[in-house]
Formats: sequence, C-alpha cells, structure tokens
Amino acid sequence: MELSSKTEDQVRIVTVKDTRIDAAVAIEFKDAMRAATDDGPDLVVLDLAAVGFIDSSGLGAIVAAMKHLAPQRKLALAGLTPPVDKVFRLTRMDSVFSLYPTLDDARSALAT
Repeated sequence: MELSSKTEDQVRIVTVKDTRIDAAVAIEFKDAMRAATDDGPDLVVLDLAAVGFIDSSGLGAIVAAMKHLAPQRKLALAGLTPPVDKVFRLTRMDSVFSLYPTLDDARSALAT
C-alpha cells in the first residue's frame, strides 16, 4: 500500500497511490495512515482519486484511521471515484465523513 503525504496550509493531505483498498491491504493501509498522520495538523484530507475499488475491510480501515485521529483531529475524504462514492453512500458513511468531489474542492471548503 503506497501513500504519500504533505502538509499545505495547516492541512495534512494523504494521497492513496493504489487502485484498491480491500481485505488484502487493509492492515497495511491502517499502518501507513497512522505513520502519515501521527503528527501534524488537526485536519487530514485523504485523497482517494486513484482508488477504483473499496470493500468492507477497506471501509473499516478508513474508519479506523478516523478513530486514530479522534477526538481532536478531523478526517475528510476527497476525490471519490463513482464506485467508491457509491459504497460510502450505501453504507451511510457519507453522514460520518465530509466528502468532496476533488482535492481542490476540499482545499477550498476547508480553508474557510
């Protein structure tokens, strides 16, 4: 599981480089997210633009990453592809996470 992270304007941006977050990589994803977000700003944006598939294990790994940040820090999601967006909406996780169509949309909305 390959992630990259950078900090811009008091926001940690973590970008998923893989096309899938599923049972095969869920534990690796959680570990990589912890490493990428252990320190830094209170706001983290997870860029999922490259991810075309997510299963329940992947969804659970993202929830675990959010819980790792809580309660003082926030995780927002950006760039959800249609199949990934559908999973978040079907599971009603769109009411748990702030979802943004693109990373730029997230930057704009969260800058205020």
